[in-house]
Amino acid sequence: MRILLLAILSFALVACQPPKQEAQQPAEDCSYIQFQTPGDVQAGGVQMIDLQEGYRVWTKRFGNSDKKVLILHGGPAGTHEYLECFQSFFPQANIEFYEYDQLGSYYSDQPDDTTLWTIDRFVEEVEQVRKALNLDSDNFYLLGQSWGGILAMEYALKYQDHLKGLIICNMTADFDKYEAYNTLLRNELRPSLIDSLLVYENAGDFTNETYAQLVFDHFYTKHICRLAEWPEPVTRSFSHFNMDVYTYMQGPSEFVPGGILKHWSVWDRLHELRVPTLTVGARYDSMNPEEMKEMASLVQHGEYLYCPNGSHLALWDDQQVFMDGVISFIDRTHAGNQAK
Repeated sequence: MRILLLAILSFALVACQPPKQEAQQPAEDCSYIQFQTPGDVQAGGVQMIDLQEGYRVWTKRFGNSDKKVLILHGGPAGTHEYLECFQSFFPQANIEFYEYDQLGSYYSDQPDDTTLWTIDRFVEEVEQVRKALNLDSDNFYLLGQSWGGILAMEYALKYQDHLKGLIICNMTADFDKYEAYNTLLRNELRPSLIDSLLVYENAGDFTNETYAQLVFDHFYTKHICRLAEWPEPVTRSFSHFNMDVYTYMQGPSEFVPGGILKHWSVWDRLHELRVPTLTVGARYDSMNPEEMKEMASLVQHGEYLYCPNGSHLALWDDQQVFMDGVISFIDRTHAGNQAK
């Protein structure tokens, strides 16, 4: 019996082994992951880029393709982390992409100097990053989400000759329009809740935990991300916000915008954009989706993507529609087949 048992086990072990020839063969195509960053020591795609101001910003490369996307995060002074979901979609579409923390954000240098927090300086920062990553008009797509959309529009208005395509996600081209739409959404809240919010806002107590919880429970869960449980990359990103920079540029609260972005607008300059442009809006967004639709008609070669179940983070709560639409735009633009 023992000899028979050993024979059976031996047969099973041999049967479970893959054929040697198959085990030694490489995957059909590993070219997507065959890339190097500058220097002798490789760091999984991470490259710290030196800025002319003497600071450094963090970038991370994924993939190896002639379609290259630089992603601009929201905030201001948010992080790339809530955009990590692109890792689940762009590789399968053979799109090379770069995550990037702007100056002042968690993975990059965070100087205490308010003269650095201007739109013009951030535009020049993006241009420095573009050069360091060797992106050009044959391959370079710029995708900006929320505040990143503001930065993407401003960059394109100055440097569109370096772009192959522009993607503006969940951001209007006029800060006053954003403020007005937020007021409209806020007025849909029950009156007693608005009264409670006003108590903290009139006292300037924006960091109060109760105030923050009220805003989260009654506004963020409806208009920022509608998933019952927020994904870990989103909560991690929110925990890493540089609130000093955010407050200086955006204001102390979603409901009380009052930083240097107040009255910002490029609405009347959208007609100058001749690069193929996709605008993305969502039904429950804190930005008016009708404005995003109109923006697509104001640029010279615009398309509009609507996410019917999405909010400000439609890349999470209407993910398939969002990703399919963005990838389709990149593929068609790269092939020279923009929508008419």
